Amino acid sequence: MRKARVPTTIILVVAFYLVAAISAAVTQQNWEFLKIYIPSIVLFAFIITYMHRGVNFTGGLLWCMTLWGAMHLAGGLVTLPDGWPYHGEQKVLYSWWVVGETIKFDHVVHCFGFGSATWLIWEALRASVQYRLGRKLFPSAGMIALCIFAGMGLGAMNEIIEFVAVLNIPETNVGGYTNTCQDLVSNLCGSLVAGLLIMFRG
Repeated sequence: MRKARVPTTIILVVAFYLVAAISAAVTQQNWEFLKIYIPSIVLFAFIITYMHRGVNFTGGLLWCMTLWGAMHLAGGLVTLPDGWPYHGEQKVLYSWWVVGETIKFDHVVHCFGFGSATWLIWEALRASVQYRLGRKLFPSAGMIALCIFAGMGLGAMNEIIEFVAVLNIPETNVGGYTNTCQDLVSNLCGSLVAGLLIMFRG
């Protein structure tokens, strides 16, 4: 069986924004991103590439993961224009109030990202059942609930990474307990939406 390969266009896009992010982080002396987040994105990209060889993820999912990586890096490195409302002390995209003072760009990234992660888990689970049992897996309520919980687990892992950043880097834009809870709620919303879309689209 031929191993699936990540499209060259996606590889080039990821390489471009990684180089741009590293350059921006060095210029801004943003050690949080250089030490924690950029290595995490690179590791995540290698994991998805390795999984893709066996699972053969759909093109839509690969592009969603690519966009998620770009949003994540831009969130901490892109400075907001003057006059844009933001929360906290750091005037970056992550702190931008997208909707009033209720939804930040950070929440949008979490919702989109872990919704995509839930989709990834579903495709991996479906491919595994097909390969090992020779049976087609249908998106039953139980299977989708499993994927949603797994997506939320990945979201919790992200919070652990942010906690490591807080412990090791003096100044971060991670936020406190309230921010962590808002992130977890955003992860839940994204996972639920992804799960419902998978279920109803089959």
